[in-house]
Amino acid sequence: MPRVFIVSNDWTLRAAVRAELRDAHFDARGMDAIADVGEAIAQGIAPAAVVLDAAMEIGPAQRQAIANLAQRVPLVVVASRIEPGAGAQEWLGKTAAVLFRPVRVGDIVACVKKILRGEAA
Repeated sequence: MPRVFIVSNDWTLRAAVRAELRDAHFDARGMDAIADVGEAIAQGIAPAAVVLDAAMEIGPAQRQAIANLAQRVPLVVVASRIEPGAGAQEWLGKTAAVLFRPVRVGDIVACVKKILRGEAA
């Protein structure tokens, strides 16, 4: 069962994506912050993919962590159509997919499924 981390400080987005992924037979785990991903990986719990809510406060240390993560696992970013903040380009270009709000939870799940099947998002 593929493991997917959903990282968002918006519990409604995190819970909805997690529920649909679990219904689709994924081991989906919700996380409040990017640091939680690092802690899980350090404990030997690695994801097959990560869904990241770009609306969170993302500082320089987090940007670097995201860029490093995106080189190892597919990263699906949920973002606004507003121009991303300073430094976002260094990791946005390395993502597997960027989905712009408004986006349906089903579209996020479909994107994760496509990426994990090896299809272009």
